[in-house]
Amino acid sequence: MPLSDRYAALVQHELLDQMDAAEREQLLSLCVERRFSDGQLIFQRGDPGSSMMLVLQGQVRISILSMEGKELTFAIIRPGECFGEIALLDGHPRSADATAVGKCALLVLMRHDFIPFLERHPRVAIGLMTLLCRRLRTLSMFTEQQAFESLPNRLARLLVKLAETQGIVTPVGIRIAGKLSQQEIGNLVATSRESVNKQLRIWRTEGLLIVEQGHITLLQPAALKQLANSA
Repeated sequence: MPLSDRYAALVQHELLDQMDAAEREQLLSLCVERRFSDGQLIFQRGDPGSSMMLVLQGQVRISILSMEGKELTFAIIRPGECFGEIALLDGHPRSADATAVGKCALLVLMRHDFIPFLERHPRVAIGLMTLLCRRLRTLSMFTEQQAFESLPNRLARLLVKLAETQGIVTPVGIRIAGKLSQQEIGNLVATSRESVNKQLRIWRTEGLLIVEQGHITLLQPAALKQLANSA
């Protein structure tokens, strides 16, 4: 990937967008680019926590497997977003698996390079702590939603969020650009593929959305948003 593209990815990231050009250039010089094929394991739970990664291309699924072999997906990391921040700071083993979704290009920042950089740039350290606090709040909200909200609420909220972050306006509605299988959607809302399929069929019958070749188009996003917020 050209240097200019990697630089643009750093500028867009919420942690680094307030850094000056010299600081970003210095940080960029510490990064290496790595590529992964679709479905390839980037790291798994228990691996040494030695780096943070920024997604340049593709997506990354963060998940864990239960003792029964059931997968729970915590997040889908998209271009311009990073993951692995916790292990980068404390150096402890990875707390989840990271898997490439589609062909992925990542910028990798090693802990032994980043810690001295943070020591020289305390403003970046404060920004990273703010980002981690936001992630913790999101995880807490996710846990609460799984415990107390119905499947239609959870699924509607996910679809609305995907439409807001990667939606494409079409003549009939908002088409979600990213392609997720019903199993992956089920993992994100902590339910089975069959339950997702059943709820999507209900919403298709009600004229709220359509599913074509794995892509979901929201025909009535306002109605789904109202449902998402009705819990």
